[in-house]
Amino acid sequence: MNPSASGWIKKLLDDVSETKYSETDNYEFYDRLKQAGFIYGSNIKVILDIVKPFDLTEEERCKINLLLTFYFVYAKNKTNENFIDSLIRYYKAISNQKRSFFEELFGDKTPDSLLEKMIHKRIHIDDNFITKNFNYFLINALLFVDVLGYQRFLKDERDIRDYVNNLESALETIVFSAIDNKSEKTEYDENLVKLFEGSIRHKNSELPSYKAAVAFINDPFEKLYIIDLVCMASWTDKIIDTEEREFLVRLKNDLSIDSDIIAQSVNDINLFYDEHKDDVAFLSSKNLAQSFYDNSSKVVSKLITRNSKRLIKELSESKEAMSLLAQSTQRNLTDDEQKKIQTQLLDIFKSIPSLAIFMLPGGMLLLPLFIKFIPKLLPSAFDDNRIEDKE
Repeated sequence: MNPSASGWIKKLLDDVSETKYSETDNYEFYDRLKQAGFIYGSNIKVILDIVKPFDLTEEERCKINLLLTFYFVYAKNKTNENFIDSLIRYYKAISNQKRSFFEELFGDKTPDSLLEKMIHKRIHIDDNFITKNFNYFLINALLFVDVLGYQRFLKDERDIRDYVNNLESALETIVFSAIDNKSEKTEYDENLVKLFEGSIRHKNSELPSYKAAVAFINDPFEKLYIIDLVCMASWTDKIIDTEEREFLVRLKNDLSIDSDIIAQSVNDINLFYDEHKDDVAFLSSKNLAQSFYDNSSKVVSKLITRNSKRLIKELSESKEAMSLLAQSTQRNLTDDEQKKIQTQLLDIFKSIPSLAIFMLPGGMLLLPLFIKFIPKLLPSAFDDNRIEDKE
């Protein structure tokens, strides 16, 4: 079974039908997802060793783990609808069709083939510009949001897109709060805080308050997942210090969970990172926030450079966007100006397929960086804009 060749989903599901892995307890399965690295965005093996990992790339293991997790959720919910059909309907339901990075795939007539392309695009996006570290830390670490959304979809399809978007926003707020809680922050911690703080998931909306975010987290696996994400965000300088543990205790109380869950989550991430420090690329960095910020900056720079002609063309048709971006090099934009430029940029991204990354869970965190780097990488366009402003 080769996840990089067509037909892999059908072959994997045939193999899975001969096992009893779906009979695994839900909590045991989640723990195994952590051990496999799926929850941490670094898939070092396949869940429950269902597929032997020989000659599989990290991306191929991630594809297998994502599909097996979706199938596990499907099997537990006892629905009569075909698994592949239900998963395709789910992704269509949570995608804004005008801006969906799956949009060009929906014409595929074969469900198996369509799902293979969707999962590939969801994980891989484009190997020409996504760096491994970025892929590990941001995109793949948030794949469980898709799983929680699918679990909800199988039970209640109403407002499913809002649920996924609100869940992502709640997770972002809580992780941001964990980082912001530090009394002493490194330069990279500050940069990461700014990324979370400046991210806006949708037009005319902001991240919820900490109180609202915590109130939204109700499902037991939402709670386990956010605790693990906070542990990941806290694991700077390869240790979770006293202040960070105090925030976890606060979160424990706010989410009404047992102390054992916090202790287990801290132990799990320490054990995973210690055992696999040679297998996980970003663990060689001194600081996870540094790894996130540095690699995110590289990704955004490549995105702008490789799409510079299209960007100049689209931006030239919006004098307000050009003016605000030019002003951003001289002063900090106001909150209203930030919202305005982000809204206009999202409209521009609709016409540039390579920029579909901003429609992915977590992708919006890069938008403030995008605004920061455009003037630096497209100087001629902004020089022209400044001349026009003076005239």
